[in-house]
Amino acid sequence: MNISDILRHKAGHSGADVVTIAPAETVATLVGSLAEHNVGALVVAAEEQVIGIVSERDVVRKIAERGAELLDATVEQIMSTPVVSCSTKDSVDGIAATMTERRIRHMPVIDDGRLVGIVSIGDVVSSRIRQLESDRGQLEHYIVG
Repeated sequence: MNISDILRHKAGHSGADVVTIAPAETVATLVGSLAEHNVGALVVAAEEQVIGIVSERDVVRKIAERGAELLDATVEQIMSTPVVSCSTKDSVDGIAATMTERRIRHMPVIDDGRLVGIVSIGDVVSSRIRQLESDRGQLEHYIVG
């Protein structure tokens, strides 16, 4: 199973679109966008290039350091770089391992330099569960005859 399978599954559900934010936007705008779109991370893009990623976790950690003044800071000041990304051709198992090893919860999907999606650790886990259920069904069908 590849990342393209996850994106294809997400295409039929809400949350399939990638939400981006400009690096010059404020953290307050970022927080509003996270809430509005009900997502845990936004891709930071400038001139159609992915330059960072920023998550709820980044915001919380920086607020703990800097307090409420953080809301006036720019996204660029708190985003994570370099961005660890994948392509639609990457295997779900490989990406699951990378996300676990690097403690990454969101990964942009980039094909030919173009942002085509984003996968979360939840997407990866759901994909693996669907695959296990499919395998179980095939085994039951084989055994029952």
